[in-house]
Amino acid sequence: MSEHVIVNDEEMVRIITMRRPEKKNTLTQDMYLAMSDAIETAQRDPAIRCLILTGRSGVFTAGNDIGDYLQAATATQEIARPRNSVIFLQSLVHNAKPIIAAVDGIAIGIGTTMVFHCDYVVASTTATFSSPFIQYGLVPEGATSLLVPSMVGHQRAFAMLLLGRAMSAADGREAGFVNQIVPPGHAVVEAKKVAREICALPAEAVAMSRKLLKLPTEDLVRRIGEEDRKFGERMRSPEAIAAFQRFFTRKKS
Repeated sequence: MSEHVIVNDEEMVRIITMRRPEKKNTLTQDMYLAMSDAIETAQRDPAIRCLILTGRSGVFTAGNDIGDYLQAATATQEIARPRNSVIFLQSLVHNAKPIIAAVDGIAIGIGTTMVFHCDYVVASTTATFSSPFIQYGLVPEGATSLLVPSMVGHQRAFAMLLLGRAMSAADGREAGFVNQIVPPGHAVVEAKKVAREICALPAEAVAMSRKLLKLPTEDLVRRIGEEDRKFGERMRSPEAIAAFQRFFTRKKS
């Protein structure tokens, strides 16, 4: 579906890799669908026991292409934002198998959002996590307004989602959403070790225990819908459109 997403199955582990190095793994609409398909087909394959999400070239992902936002915001039709990102996020919510994030370098916007949907996070010392939606006049997405406060507390969530402040790998471990910190280039190697550990455990017990640990799926789906409606409203706001245009003006200067 997309040349920028590589899907490899290594024994019982599916590795989903974002690869668009010339754009810092910025996500296209096709990439969202390819990752969603990789997650959904894994649900139907009993041989796949665990998933790993990662990026290539020392970058996790710089997030959504701002050009997609500007195009959607100024479109004449009543589509307020690209929908494929929501399809991908819903796939993460409905995923029933342990999923590990192997993060090298930057994880921006939806890059950070997907990390909060993962069960285990391995981050390199170069990893940073940021959700700068507020800087573009937007609101949180992907149920992060529910997930982040429940994981790291209200004050840290406020700093990340409302002030747009980035967190380092060390900050993430202190906050509780990063499990391991490793040298650059070693995140996937360590993630595979954890995946093998998970795969060696009784499958049904793992699935049942994981479900008990997670927030209710219906709550996450409901919050994604609520956030998406507000996100769509904000996309067409003068604040947001001006912020998108400033982004491209800075890039040209």
